[in-house]
Amino acid sequence: MAKAKRDEVWVFFGELLKERREAAGLSQSELGRRVFVSGAYIGLFEQGVRKPQLDVAQRIDEALQTSGIFERTCRDLINASPYASYFYEVAELEAVATKICEFAPTVVPGLLQTAEYARAVTVAANPFVTEEYIEEKVSSRLERQAILQDATRPEYWVVLHENAVRAPVGGPEAMARQLDHIAALIRQRWLVVTVLPRTTGEHASMGGMLQLLEFSDQPPTAYTETSFSGTLLDDPAVVKRAQRAYDLLRVAALSPEASLALIESAAEDFRRCASST
Repeated sequence: MAKAKRDEVWVFFGELLKERREAAGLSQSELGRRVFVSGAYIGLFEQGVRKPQLDVAQRIDEALQTSGIFERTCRDLINASPYASYFYEVAELEAVATKICEFAPTVVPGLLQTAEYARAVTVAANPFVTEEYIEEKVSSRLERQAILQDATRPEYWVVLHENAVRAPVGGPEAMARQLDHIAALIRQRWLVVTVLPRTTGEHASMGGMLQLLEFSDQPPTAYTETSFSGTLLDDPAVVKRAQRAYDLLRVAALSPEASLALIESAAEDFRRCASST
């Protein structure tokens, strides 16, 4: 299902939710209490701005006695998305975020990956899938990057662990081009990248990848991910802790100037390695 079509269905989801909620005589706050989210979130669902997670859709069906219609619609949209079920909502939120802060401990973030790099990462994680599957994953990852080329692109901050800079994903030549790509975006002032050196040792986000998203008209969220699953965090107290962890990572990282120098030096190292083989 194309993105435009999915957006239309989410709009229908929101309109139907409002219709059924009002028919049940419930305010947004009252429905929110029954499904364990705020009334403001119910309003965002009805506007099609936010997409409810599957468990929330299930609770909405129970609260409104709608015979599973919201769960089925949500499942259909998740299945139609090119992203993993735990990431589809994050991809939608990136498109409306005003600020994105990301920590990448092992792999270059998807928003910065070249096609070569994205392909190598996809094949490494899925060695037995078809070429069509790989192409779909790579294409969807590159499509996400359109938000950085838009005039209203979000403010984008990235902390890269040095491990993500030094690992020769896709081979030395491909990795050199990946680092050149990051350096070019930095020089164009599309984002701020700092590198957390290996010598730092323990750091504030030892658990894995972390992404923070801020919006103009809704509360901030945090997203954490491991190799096999991801979790979107809405609880204000948890998001605040995640923001503090990110602040500590930025303090421990190299300056932007030193980080750019390290990235460009690593690219040269990869080029020399490729030319010597």
